[in-house]
Amino acid sequence: MKIFTVENIRLADRYTIQNEPISSAQLMERASSLCAEWIFSNCKHHTKFAIFCGNGNNGGDGFAIARMLYLKGFDIDVFINKEQLKFSDEALINYKRLKDISGISLRDFNETSIYNFDEKTVIIDALFGTGLSRNPEGIFKEVIEVLNSKNNPKISIDIPSGLFADQMNDENSTIFKADYTLTFQFWKKAFLHPETGIFTGKVIVLDIDLAQEFIENTPTNDFVIDDEIILNIFKIRQNFAHKGTYGKSIIVGGSYGKIGAVVLATKSALKTGSGLMFVLAPNCGYGIMQTSVPEAMFMDGGEKFINQIEEVENAVYGIGPGLATEKETEKALLEFLENHQSPLMLDADALNIISKDKSYLKLISKKSIITPHPKEFERLFGKTENSFKRLDLAKTKAKELGLYIVLKDHHTQVVTPEGKVFYNITGNSGLAKGGSGDILTGIITSLLAQRYSEEEAAIFGVWLHGKAADFAAEKHSKEAMQPTDVINELGNVFLYLNKKATTQL
Repeated sequence: MKIFTVENIRLADRYTIQNEPISSAQLMERASSLCAEWIFSNCKHHTKFAIFCGNGNNGGDGFAIARMLYLKGFDIDVFINKEQLKFSDEALINYKRLKDISGISLRDFNETSIYNFDEKTVIIDALFGTGLSRNPEGIFKEVIEVLNSKNNPKISIDIPSGLFADQMNDENSTIFKADYTLTFQFWKKAFLHPETGIFTGKVIVLDIDLAQEFIENTPTNDFVIDDEIILNIFKIRQNFAHKGTYGKSIIVGGSYGKIGAVVLATKSALKTGSGLMFVLAPNCGYGIMQTSVPEAMFMDGGEKFINQIEEVENAVYGIGPGLATEKETEKALLEFLENHQSPLMLDADALNIISKDKSYLKLISKKSIITPHPKEFERLFGKTENSFKRLDLAKTKAKELGLYIVLKDHHTQVVTPEGKVFYNITGNSGLAKGGSGDILTGIITSLLAQRYSEEEAAIFGVWLHGKAADFAAEKHSKEAMQPTDVINELGNVFLYLNKKATTQL
């Protein structure tokens, strides 16, 4: 799914209105109807809605939603700024329709602090839409602050009021904090970054049927990884295949006390479909590896730490899990990188070794994939003010070094050398445990070995990792799920994909 800027969303609306054709008011009605249907289906245990409407088109959505929910039998109170009743054309149409309904109370913003927000009340925010370019002030600021202090369920229409869609807000901005955001057609960039995404709650994207021709023909460098992208990448397993068909993977890592990391990476690579599986680890992990992962062949890398990395022809390397940063290991890694030509996968201690001297970055073969978490990224490339700036720096470095950078975060970003960014929306906080990154290393290494392109392997890898984590959380909870549970769910993710792929044929 493409991510559009506010300007391109506005152009998509205009193009749809001109070419469907449909009036602006009818398009608002369509969007509001989808919101009302979602609210009706998901808020059946509540009887009352307090809907806060601004003067622009977001307020118009709120007026229309109020009317529709009232007709479904809910009690509705609509709050407006009675001192300023100048509305946009579309908002005015829906405001007049609302005024004709005697059963809906129209209240002033000044009544917010004394209003009875009982346990059956849902708060709906339709104050400001994506066009907001400055921080809320005056009565709007006061209203948002009062609403944020309430424990009632909160729903924002299109975007939480006060939040900028394409950029970071100021540190002291007043922003409505929603439990759910019902957004139209596209994810907004701000929904996907930790500093701003915390205000959205769960994001529900409602397809308001904007013109597909415009969407397809309008370029962007920002995308959300959705099922459509994944099904275009995923390759169904061939019937007439053998183990050589699906590549040779070598996981390099492990040190005394950290063999578990290599076990996790190796198991996940196997579960992702690698044809031949090798693990290069120190001899202290030989017994553990042979008993934990009998499918993998062991390669001697040293005694307690790796001191040599053997070059194997036609193999894809995933280097880093549990590797440690001993001098002998550092020397072995740098010698390997100097001579290795094909793309590989680097994570964890491999990145920590490289971060000791920035000149080491130039040793990484072009089109390789690195998967730093925020602290590892900082050690490699320097500190940034926030995740927006970090992403900008990642785009610069990906282009400069010819690498694919997988920025691990709540919504992990895959950054390509060409400047494209793919945000992943699978996964959950159950992955915030040691060992989760080792699993991702194994998954991506396996996909590279199976001849997915570097871009495909990175995108598909983070999606698979997150989807398996979502399945694991459903079974075990985010708190109790373990990295091994995520590995065990990879098979169910492939069953899901195969079913989807064959249904489309």
